[in-house]
Amino acid sequence: MNKEECCPKFNPGPWDGKILEWKNKRFVKDKVFTLFYMPMNFGSVIKKLQNKMDAANAKCPDWMGLSDHTSKWNMDIYVAADKEIPDAVNVTLSGKFLSKVYEGDFKETGTWCKDFEAYAKSKKMEIKKQYMWYTTCPKCAKKYGKNYVVIIGEVKK
Repeated sequence: MNKEECCPKFNPGPWDGKILEWKNKRFVKDKVFTLFYMPMNFGSVIKKLQNKMDAANAKCPDWMGLSDHTSKWNMDIYVAADKEIPDAVNVTLSGKFLSKVYEGDFKETGTWCKDFEAYAKSKKMEIKKQYMWYTTCPKCAKKYGKNYVVIIGEVKK
């Protein structure tokens, strides 16, 4: 990537309407302060995690960062990592996950979540936990002309 790109261009094809089987998929986890679900310190948290990953010579597969809005005031962020990161909260996710890609303004999130639930039901699946993957920062979304968001839901067994 050149300096004008901080986020790679996202290809929705491999993620839209897919079933993902994860076995101990590695992530580093941190918390983001939110004000009525709006992230306030997202950039600084990502930079802190990226610095730890850089120090460990680690990569972020697919540039994946999953967000879990736990309340109006907190969002947990899970950044994919290709190995364990020292001085970070290392977690793994395992199981079966359903993914669907959406495109548009973040104000559509509520509509997307309802659609995702209906989509899962149409596939005879029940979602246990849901994550949002904001695939690019707002600046890159504007540059690329697309704001892709992937909803990834852990499917109940």
